[in-house]
Amino acid sequence: MCHMKTANIRQIRHDFSSVLAWVNAGEEVTVLNRSRPVARICPLPKPAPGKKEKWPDFAARRRAIFGDRPPLPNIVLEERENSRW
Repeated sequence: MCHMKTANIRQIRHDFSSVLAWVNAGEEVTVLNRSRPVARICPLPKPAPGKKEKWPDFAARRRAIFGDRPPLPNIVLEERENSRW
C-alpha cells in the first residue's frame, strides 16, 4: 500500500522545492491547513513517447480577434520613433 505524502502550508511556503521534488518523482502530495486537507498536488501524466504536444495557433487567434492591423507594441514603437521630443 502506498502512503500519500503530506505537506502543511508553512512547508509549502518555505520549502516548495522539496515538495515539488516529491511531485516530480511521481508522488501525490496532500496540502494540509491546520491538519485538514485542502488541496492535492499530483504529477501530470507522461506524454506518449514520440508524440508531440499540440499547441493552439495563437497567431490565428490574434488575427481572428484583432484583424490584420499591426500589434499594439509595434504601433507604440513607431509613434515613439516618429515623434519629436
